[in-house]
Amino acid sequence: MYPVGAHTIGQARCSVFRNRLYNENNINSSFATSLRANCPSSGGDNNLSPLDASATSFDNRYYNDLISQRGLLHSDQELSNGGSADAQVRTYGSSPSVFFRDFAAAMVKMGNLSPLTGSSGQVRTNCRRTN
Repeated sequence: MYPVGAHTIGQARCSVFRNRLYNENNINSSFATSLRANCPSSGGDNNLSPLDASATSFDNRYYNDLISQRGLLHSDQELSNGGSADAQVRTYGSSPSVFFRDFAAAMVKMGNLSPLTGSSGQVRTNCRRTN
């Protein structure tokens, strides 16, 4: 769960989160209404919205947004949706130092992974399908 905290920075295209705005009910209604102004039910596919309420700062706001059902992406909101990850989301939301520590450890771990290349695998040009 740690690397998803990187969603505390950045934006997403309307085409990526539109379905959540118009077809899901685990979303804060005022949040959804405000997003619909920039992401209509059709068109505006490339319009951008921030991934969290402080999208230019690396902080733990992302987790607090999830707790209040203000996760922009469906996959993010699933982390705080009555399941096994809820406790971890609450911990990161209430303790920036724990989030920063765990995030740093996860980034180091991911940085130590060796990508598969040559006959051992492939680097995909489109991550959704093999080359």
